[in-house]
Amino acid sequence: MPWELRPLGSTGLRVSPITLGGGPLGGMPENFGYDVDEDDAVALVRAVLESDIRTIDTSNGYSGGRSEQRIGRAIGEHGGLPSDVVVITKVDPRDGDYGGDRVRRSLAESEERLGITPLPLVHLHDPEFHDFDEMTKPGGAVAALIEARNRGEIEHIGLAGGNVHEIARYLELGVFEVLLVHNRWTLVDRSAGNLLRTAERLGVAVVNAAVLGGGILADMTGANTSYGYRPASPATLDAVRRMREVCVRWGTDLATAAIRFSTRDPRFASTIVGISKPERIASMIAAATAQLPEPFWEELESLLPSADHWLDGPKPA
Repeated sequence: MPWELRPLGSTGLRVSPITLGGGPLGGMPENFGYDVDEDDAVALVRAVLESDIRTIDTSNGYSGGRSEQRIGRAIGEHGGLPSDVVVITKVDPRDGDYGGDRVRRSLAESEERLGITPLPLVHLHDPEFHDFDEMTKPGGAVAALIEARNRGEIEHIGLAGGNVHEIARYLELGVFEVLLVHNRWTLVDRSAGNLLRTAERLGVAVVNAAVLGGGILADMTGANTSYGYRPASPATLDAVRRMREVCVRWGTDLATAAIRFSTRDPRFASTIVGISKPERIASMIAAATAQLPEPFWEELESLLPSADHWLDGPKPA
């Protein structure tokens, strides 16, 4: 095994430095630019269960539940979930409903699809798109997650979202044990800086997702001009181009650098990377453990775009 499992904060769970991202498994071509056949997705998960990757991340809402269903099928065909594998999921709204009852239904759906009970860790997913007061009121979504943990239906609760200014409000509630950030701590975006400091202050574990920025940091051609699923600024595109050239000069590639940038950061218990083919498992592990010298990182750091080109720039006064 190229690595040791890491503690996920104070949860008692242990995770691998790389987590398989379940977003592509259900087939989300609108986000990832390609579809994934069910049998191929199941084969990938079964290969992961036999690999050094011991953590899988998914969500109730990914492809209308197909991601969870395919993971559950793979676990069943494998003969059950290995004792050292952690499957993490998230609660999601449906048809705009993100109330307490919807959270309870989301949990029940995830348990049935995955065949796992209790669920070891469940995130409140993308709450920034909903009214904070509604989400946090007595009987609301946050309360329903806490109650499910208290009843033993889930073991731990986390918070997964995008806009760091809104997510910070939820993190300050002091009820979440794990934070998932995405697209906001990468080679070209550091929007999550203050959020990471808050998590450290509160003793909250952090996992980092979408370190490839939605694919642009894995694109060798320069054809991809979107970062975080929105058009990238000219400054970001220029930084990506120049970073790609730096990587070539140092005998590596930008995707490797993007993954290793996250896995070398001790603040992250795990880095979530989505793949769709079993043959990519080995290359992902190689990227996560790549040995690259400090002058290489210093050169990339010098190309970081300024904060006004990040997804979430400084909060207006």
